[in-house]
Amino acid sequence: MSIHLQSRRNQNDDAQIIMLRRAFSMFDSQKQGRIEKEKVRTILNTMVHNYDDLELDRMLDSEDAEACGKLNFDSFVRVAMYFLEEDDEALQKELKEAFRLYDKEGNGYIPTSSLREILAALDEQLTPDQLNEMIAEIDTDASGTVDFDEFMAMMTGD
Repeated sequence: MSIHLQSRRNQNDDAQIIMLRRAFSMFDSQKQGRIEKEKVRTILNTMVHNYDDLELDRMLDSEDAEACGKLNFDSFVRVAMYFLEEDDEALQKELKEAFRLYDKEGNGYIPTSSLREILAALDEQLTPDQLNEMIAEIDTDASGTVDFDEFMAMMTGD
């Protein structure tokens, strides 16, 4: 199981590096291999839900060893990945909390009827048929329950 999770993490990291490379290239219009620190902030604003400005400033300054006001791609990736991973952990914590609210007995799973409530609350436009379809996709073993891993996969698109 942990090997599978590790390979999934590597795939996610690879996808994030590709996404970061595209963002970096868009802002490196002169193709100098460096972007301004403020542009790093702009990129993070579109990718991360929320982050600590002071922490970002501290990291940008430490990565800008030459004090030129710019970061190369490797420095940019270190900064961005730090905040992306932190954002990931925060999201996982929030989802764990939401799951716990519905898993009142602490069984490690919730009934699909509770999942139906969650999905309906997230998107009021869903029809009963669409809800049934989604639940069938999530409850792959047709047990009538959803464990935390199935719930996480559904909420994060993994």
